[in-house]
Amino acid sequence: MNIVDRPSPNSAPRPEGTIVDILVLHYTELPLQASLDILSDDKREGRVSAHYVLAEDGTAYRLVPEERTAWHAGRSSWRGREALNATSIGIEIVNLHGDRHDYPATQIAALIELCRDVLARHPAIEPRNVVGHSDIAPQRKIDPGRRFPWKTLADAGIGLWPRAGGRPLDGDLHAALRRYGYAPPIAVPPREIVKAFQRHFRPARVDGMADPETRTLLAGLLDPLGGAL
Repeated sequence: MNIVDRPSPNSAPRPEGTIVDILVLHYTELPLQASLDILSDDKREGRVSAHYVLAEDGTAYRLVPEERTAWHAGRSSWRGREALNATSIGIEIVNLHGDRHDYPATQIAALIELCRDVLARHPAIEPRNVVGHSDIAPQRKIDPGRRFPWKTLADAGIGLWPRAGGRPLDGDLHAALRRYGYAPPIAVPPREIVKAFQRHFRPARVDGMADPETRTLLAGLLDPLGGAL
């Protein structure tokens, strides 16, 4: 794939001994040039960056080397850990709003190639640790949005998709969501956590309701035969 180096000053060394085990996917909500400018602006209050920005034509701009920390996750939580910048890789995907605009096929093909390369370099990133910004910050973020093709990535070996044909989950939904990786409902409003899960796995209806379909999808992820956990 075509990778263009465009270094951003907004980075820091990873703490010694850090193992990178999370891949976070975002959308930019801005055009390419504006995104590159913001992610490289060291005068901006609240500086931000990402390891890569992926253009609509499939070109990947490398802003921060993977061995350094990029500032993309913000306040975040996954699998009981917080402040995930130090242990993650962040990819910003150029899209003006992933709830309203489809991702071009060329861009998604390039994303799959880029993600496979990242996963090969960081084998500690297991499938359930391929997440969206909305998964790790459900009260603040909705990216990469409801039109993001999570199943396409899962079919390509990147991330997970629920096993089909199961039964609804019995028991405490939020305990199960926390088992999968989401923040506990004491840290984030319970409905926002359910909406984040639905945005990823049931984007046709994101209402925060723990209905049978939502419970069935979660059971399909937690099913040991599905290889989730």
